[in-house]
Amino acid sequence: MTNATDNAGDGAPIDARTFWHALGMRMVGVSVVTAQGEDGPAGFLALSATHVTADPPSMLVSIDDRTQALKAILHGRHFAINYLSASDQELADSFGGRGSLKGADRFESGRWRTLATGAPVLNDAIGAIDCSLAETFRFHSTTIAVGRVVAFDLSERSNALVFFGGRYRTITVP
Repeated sequence: MTNATDNAGDGAPIDARTFWHALGMRMVGVSVVTAQGEDGPAGFLALSATHVTADPPSMLVSIDDRTQALKAILHGRHFAINYLSASDQELADSFGGRGSLKGADRFESGRWRTLATGAPVLNDAIGAIDCSLAETFRFHSTTIAVGRVVAFDLSERSNALVFFGGRYRTITVP
């Protein structure tokens, strides 16, 4: 077993690569966060999207400040979290920066719609949570966005795309 610690004062903090390796051991639903900005739709692959409170219903996403979608989220004052099905690995790759499609070109006509806020929602997502932007916080090179849930959509699809152990996997839900 690999063990790395950040002992205060020893001068050897955990590096980003080691940190991402450690995070790869938690299973997360693969999601794409989207928003409608002044330059059109934008989105990114989000492996850090989670709930904050149930009352009021709220979600949190962590956004690297270099992510182009941050501007759209701040401008539109909204975001949607789209949880992907097992058949959407190519879409996940595209929103993760791999593949030939970039920016608004990733929003193929007919595959997307909106709920309450105007943020793009993937038609065949396992689930989508539509949020109005409530607050943002800065932490180093990351913006943490908290949104109040204003609408959601759940699918009957049962094969979810998850990330675990450094790669995509499929989970079948009965």
